Amino acid sequence: MAVLNIRVDDRVREQLKEMADDEGVTLSEFVRDLLMEAVVPVYDEEQVRRRSEEPAPESMRLVDRQVLSLLHRILARVLPEDANDVDGDREYQLMRAQILEDGFTGEYSYEVAGFRTELSRRDCKRVIDILQMFRMLTYSIDHLAKEGTPVDEELARALEFRGFDFNDSLEGHMADYVEFQMREPERWTELRDQVARADGGNSHWPMLDTYLRMLAEYRRIMDGRERRGGLDRHDYLLSAEELQQIRDARVHPSRRSED
Repeated sequence: MAVLNIRVDDRVREQLKEMADDEGVTLSEFVRDLLMEAVVPVYDEEQVRRRSEEPAPESMRLVDRQVLSLLHRILARVLPEDANDVDGDREYQLMRAQILEDGFTGEYSYEVAGFRTELSRRDCKRVIDILQMFRMLTYSIDHLAKEGTPVDEELARALEFRGFDFNDSLEGHMADYVEFQMREPERWTELRDQVARADGGNSHWPMLDTYLRMLAEYRRIMDGRERRGGLDRHDYLLSAEELQQIRDARVHPSRRSED
């Protein structure tokens, strides 16, 4: 792996270090991620405007055209005569086969209609990490209540998962991933009521930065734990003081003196 040396003002380094700490990563990892974001864009402006729909390819390999055309022709012959769902009818599938066979590149949008730009592996992992954090927050709050030392209602409410902003392209995609994760009734059961209270997972306000600050504090707390030989759920339970620390992390560092 190549090494890149850069010089920045002390003030800039301090700001970068603070931002890295908020995300719970090293300064080197944070700067490397910023560079990757600069040279490997995930969303361009046009995609953001259209809810990140995948742009049509300007060209396709011959073998891909052959395979897709064959699939369209097969589907055309197995669809019922009165077909009228997302697959369309026989004529629709034969039209798509013709587009591919004749190489009408201006019509290749038919092949990607409904497809979206990929949600990166990093962002998928972020969603899982966020859900796992809220799962442990919920377990901890319930455990304290059973032990006779419940946290106050305001703190418990502040530590609920509130979904993602449907109006933001990235957060909307993350919200869809949350829905996908909860497609099976037995998964993430402890968070389903919270999602329901959050208008089905729509926060109506950008939440990702807030969650990342909370996640950074949660990681700091977990990193300081001395765990026993095996993994036990109780090793991950948080005290009332630690819950308050994570709640405080919701507020951006620049505004904490005002809170």
